[in-house]
Amino acid sequence: MRDSLRTAKVGLLVVVGLVAAFAIYRYVEERASGGDGYRVYALFDDARGLVPKSRVVIAGIPVGIIDRITLDGTMARVDIVINDGVALHRDASVAMRTESLLGEKILILNPGTMTLTTAGDPVVPLMEEGGRITVAASSPGMDELMAQMSRVLENVQGVTQQLNRSFGTDAAGAQMSAALQSLSEALEAVNRTIQSNEEAIHHTLENIDRTTTAAQPHVAEILEHVESATRNVAELLSERRPDLDRATGELDDTIASIHSAADELNGVLEDTHDVTGRVARGEGTIGRLTSDETLIDEVEGAAEGVNTLVGGLARLRTVVELRSEYNFFASTFKTYFSIRLIPREDRYFLVQLIDDPRGFRSVTRTTVQRTPPAPGEAYQYTEQRSTVTEKLRFSIMLAKRIGFATFRFGLLESTGGLGVDLHVFEDRLELTTDVFDIGEQIFPRLRLRAAFEVVSRVWILGGVDDALNDSNDFFLGLMLRFDDQDLKTILPFVGGISGGL
Repeated sequence: MRDSLRTAKVGLLVVVGLVAAFAIYRYVEERASGGDGYRVYALFDDARGLVPKSRVVIAGIPVGIIDRITLDGTMARVDIVINDGVALHRDASVAMRTESLLGEKILILNPGTMTLTTAGDPVVPLMEEGGRITVAASSPGMDELMAQMSRVLENVQGVTQQLNRSFGTDAAGAQMSAALQSLSEALEAVNRTIQSNEEAIHHTLENIDRTTTAAQPHVAEILEHVESATRNVAELLSERRPDLDRATGELDDTIASIHSAADELNGVLEDTHDVTGRVARGEGTIGRLTSDETLIDEVEGAAEGVNTLVGGLARLRTVVELRSEYNFFASTFKTYFSIRLIPREDRYFLVQLIDDPRGFRSVTRTTVQRTPPAPGEAYQYTEQRSTVTEKLRFSIMLAKRIGFATFRFGLLESTGGLGVDLHVFEDRLELTTDVFDIGEQIFPRLRLRAAFEVVSRVWILGGVDDALNDSNDFFLGLMLRFDDQDLKTILPFVGGISGGL
């Protein structure tokens, strides 16, 4: 009786264990299946290490499982069940990641764009049932890892062989010992230096950190400007390549012309030698002029009149300007070459050539008559056409200075215009206003410019062009300004270079 009771207890215990094991299995299977959800799939080149029921996670949190793995052509199709409440967008991506050294892999999901509009709708539509995750990245296979490991071992073997050849002898070992001893002494000296100057070094590093932190945005902005400028220069050189090639050919022709002119000059000098010989002998008109006192008196009177005229020309100052401006919206360079003829301090004449990539615009108006006009249309109408051509513009203006202001009028960039210049800070700052191109647009073309002389003869400038119309643009530039004294210094140098050529 006691044995039967013991047997019944053991049997009951076995039954309870089986029921508990089955319940745990069902619970685990239900948890693994993830309950209700929706299905998506992805295609991989290699699905080794992936097995059904493997986890699918986002940020380390399980959000689904792998349902099955099948062959789709030459690719491995992996069907995934995603839990309800987890939203995937059409730009979602998936990647494999190894979880253990045994090769078990799981899938890492990126749900895609999460930005919402002001109405709360997603910018990128959600992925539908049965949709495909187009971006699927496979992890490196074991063969690739073994190949990489083999290459690493070969490199390590080469390094060890080189070390053996370098330090495998007694002499090399002694040299290495001496070198290590010297290095140890040097490190001790450096350590003592650092300890004695620790406070100063710490203060210096703090200053460097503050400086680099404060300058980082400016450095990034400068690099962007440098990149933009180099790109514009490259585009300009590419566009002007035919002009550069043509200029090179013209330079060769000019050098040939100089050689020809030198030969002609030698002939002229020989003729001049003959003429001076005849004058010295009193032959010809000039010879008689030098020997006739009456003619000499008349020539002296004429020379006095010429001297009066030349004296006025000697007081004439000449100022040459070279200016280049970069227009930000048009992404082009505009170049000016100017000459100022200054007979007096309070007035001057301005002659200027302008290379404007935006071209010269001409407007034509044509009156068209309809014979007979269509019902509801006028008998005639006017067509207005605007044509832009690339050519040099020019300015010829008369300027008068009164106090700190200079007033200009005349032709400004091939159209009638006027301008005002204000001179402050001992004429080192110029504020310029130009109005021209009147009648070609809705409003006249208004240009405002400020120029500052940073060092002698070198100016930086900036401003806004065509400020009143829709075609307005901002510009920055650089200007060089030379006067008579500078030109007297430069011209002999240029002559020496020409002689060398």
